[in-house]
Amino acid sequence: MPDNNQSTILIVDDTPENLSVLGELLQRSYRVRAANSGRRALQIAQSQPIPDLILLDVMMPEMDGYAVLAQLRAIPATAQIPVIFVTAMDAIEDEEHGLDCGAVDYITKPIRPAVVLARVRTQLELKRARDFLRDQNSYLEAEVARRMAENQLIQQVSIHALARLAETRDPETGNHLRRTQEYVRTLATALQDHPRFAAYLDHRTIDDLAKSAPLHDIGKVGIPDHILLKPDKLTPEEWEIMKTHAELGSHAIDQAEADADKSVEFLAIAKEIAHYHHEKWDGSGYPEGRVGDAIPISARLMALADVFDALICKRCYKPAFPFDQASRIIVEGSGKHFDPDVVATFVREFETFKRIALTYAE
Repeated sequence: MPDNNQSTILIVDDTPENLSVLGELLQRSYRVRAANSGRRALQIAQSQPIPDLILLDVMMPEMDGYAVLAQLRAIPATAQIPVIFVTAMDAIEDEEHGLDCGAVDYITKPIRPAVVLARVRTQLELKRARDFLRDQNSYLEAEVARRMAENQLIQQVSIHALARLAETRDPETGNHLRRTQEYVRTLATALQDHPRFAAYLDHRTIDDLAKSAPLHDIGKVGIPDHILLKPDKLTPEEWEIMKTHAELGSHAIDQAEADADKSVEFLAIAKEIAHYHHEKWDGSGYPEGRVGDAIPISARLMALADVFDALICKRCYKPAFPFDQASRIIVEGSGKHFDPDVVATFVREFETFKRIALTYAE
């Protein structure tokens, strides 16, 4: 009796004598299953154990071998099973047609036992090799995916650790990082098909934007406590120092980027955001006073996200504004503080903004 590790072969022929001959020849070394019609062959081929090889007669009533092979290839569970045609059709054209249909080999009747055994052995060895390579590829793909996910997690944790470092200097910010991250993602996704933004906002860039957003205020670690934590209005001199956090942040990220062995895309975006998220559409922002499209898209999105969140949150110098009041202030800033198209998108996505704010409330 064949053991459980032996290959399973399905033989298909409408003539009982042919099934008997092939069965007796093969069952000494293999687990053999038999079908006397094409339809029965399709049923057996999809049941356990799935055949490792099929020996298929061509000339059968109702459903010939070509039709059976076509059905086998159309079914995911049987599509990869190698099929050898076994037939009395011995013309070269018949063999060529059989191979063109997808058969791996072609044996003519009357069969020669030694030839059948050699062909069967060869095809089973090839199938084992293909299965091994497929299993190896699946394992490697899974391992690559696992390591990429692990690297992504490490990257995210590192980003948030750096952002939290800045946050410890300004304890009122709470969930500000998560909220602004989701605001930026919302704006970027909604603008993905906009003619002014489509070339920039592909899926990878949107992911990098969201990933980078928490680093927008990393430069605050360089601002003295007496200014950063001052409960009263800053003096003009103190305000000038406070504004340097944009350049301090971009410089720190620039140094990190320089230390990397190769370019890191999200760091380049993080540097843009840190440096330019206080620029204003009309040129009245800082640190460079850039105007309009000269401000990077990443920073334009971050500017609106940052201001909206500041408006709806309580600070030592102001109460939390209601959502509708914050929205009006954002809309009033269209064409002055903010890119008008970004503001229009904010208006369309306002309900999403509110949902994010409530989900990650203080």
